[in-house]
Order: sequence, then structure tokens, then C-alpha cells
Amino acid sequence: MAHSTVTDAMREEAADAAPTPTVERTGPSRQALVIRAEVVIALGLLIYAPILYHLVQHWRHVADYSHGFLIVPLALYFAWERRDKLARVAIEPSWWGLVPLTLGLLSLTIGRLGVELMAMRVGFVLTLIGLVGLLLGLRVLRLLLFPLLFLFLMIPLPQSLVNTVAFPLQLVAAQLAVEIMHWLGVPVLLEGNIIHLPHTSLFVAEACSGLRSLMALITLGVVFAYFFRRHWAERLIIVASAIPIAILVNAIRVALTGILTARFGNEAAGGFVHDFQGVITFSVAFVLLLAEARLLARFGPARWRSARTRRPVE
Repeated sequence: MAHSTVTDAMREEAADAAPTPTVERTGPSRQALVIRAEVVIALGLLIYAPILYHLVQHWRHVADYSHGFLIVPLALYFAWERRDKLARVAIEPSWWGLVPLTLGLLSLTIGRLGVELMAMRVGFVLTLIGLVGLLLGLRVLRLLLFPLLFLFLMIPLPQSLVNTVAFPLQLVAAQLAVEIMHWLGVPVLLEGNIIHLPHTSLFVAEACSGLRSLMALITLGVVFAYFFRRHWAERLIIVASAIPIAILVNAIRVALTGILTARFGNEAAGGFVHDFQGVITFSVAFVLLLAEARLLARFGPARWRSARTRRPVE
């Protein structure tokens, strides 16, 4: 009986010492998941190729959206900057990706049926977000969310919305320009969006509404806030302030055009001089953006300054 007990104990010890058989992971490997996602996304790009082609043509022919050529390279850089985190994160395909994917395909369908370019272009970005979430998982989507959302800045506004926004901007630019010229002692009379000078009149057209500088400065503000500020509140303030700064500098440009027209005639405010004013005023806008960021850095809460010493948690 004792011998049997000892034998059983030795068998139990041998069983405990025996190596535990490894359980192999089932399902495709990480590399296979990545390749599958790349193939599907490439097919998605082929589906949207005609829409993307006309989008690029829009950037080429409409100066208000020429900054669109910078959006995709910047988005790719933002994604590349996260390469180390992406290499470590687990790839777990999620059915939640079907939500933006469905919205994207629905937007594409509505845009096709209604010949609405913006809906189709928005559908492309939503489809891209959905495919990343569906094929690579929510963790990967979280890391790539900012580069993907940044792509929305490349989409031109529909002309109906432009017409709605541009005219109020024209009136604001004209009103502020007249105030500046009054302050500088230039005799001027405002009638709607027409500025009456002593010997001529200046029409504040849609091109002078400042929409171009507004879109470009918002894009610049997003990029600047991303690279040089870490706290979300500070980033939000910088991006939001791009709107009043763009309106102000556009009014300064219109006022400068009016002053040159009043002193030297219509020729002095057109051609190269007019284009050069655009460069100068946009530079002024960027300087104001930098000055604001400097003030926030100096007088903002201490937690904003501490946030700049570490990388953001994306």
C-alpha cells in the first residue's frame, strides 16, 4: 500500500515537471492582416479614383483650395510619425469599423444620385476611416485618427455654402476696411460692399471676401498647433483664433487696396501689387498666430507648459 502511494506521488511530480504543450494561435498573422488591409484600401482608392481626380483638378483651378496639395503629404507624415506605436499595437479587426464605412458608402451613394461632389468626397474619408477600423482595429484607428480627420481639410466647400458665407465676409471686410481708412484719415463712404473713394469706387468682390486666406490659415493653424502645442485646450484656441485673424488681415488688405487706389489710382492696386499684398497680409496673419501662441505660452495655465515637455498621447 505504501509502495503504491509513493508510485502515485512520483507520477504526479513527473506530470507537473513535464512541459506544458503550447497552444498555437489561430487566425491570420499580423503581416497577413496588414497586407489584407493594404489590398482592400488600395481597391477602395480605385473605386474613388475618378472622384479624387476631379478633387485634384479643383485644387488646380480654384485658388481658394490650392492648399489641398499640402494636406495629403502632411497626413502621410502624421501617420509615419506614429510608426513606432503602430508597430507595437495589437491588430484586432473590429466590426465597429462598419459604422463609418456604412456612412461613407451612403454618402457616396447620395452624392452619386444627387451629383453632389462634397458628399462623395466626404464619403471617401469616411470610407477610409471605416476600413482602417474594420480591418486593423480600433487601437490602430485611434493612432491614425488625427491624420485621417486631417484629410477633411482637403475637401472644398460646396458652392452653395461658399455663396452663403462669402457675401457676409465681403460685408465684414468692407466695413472693417472703411473703419481702418477712416482712422488713417482717408475720406471714404461705404455702401453695401462698395467703397466710394474721392475719385473712384472700390468693389469688394467675392475674391476679396477672405475665404481663401481663411481656409489656408485654418490649415496652417491646425499644423502649427499639432507640432508646437501639446495641450488640447491650447490647440483648440489656436485653431479657432485663425478665423478672426484671417478676417482681420483680409480687412487690412482691402483697406490697403483702397488707400493705394485713392492716392495713386486704380493701376496702383492691381496686378503684381495686388498679388504681393496677399503674400504680405498672409505673412502678417502667420505672425499674429505666432504672437498669440507666445502669449498663451507665457500667460497660460501651468499645465499647458508641462504638456509641452512630453509627447501627446495619441
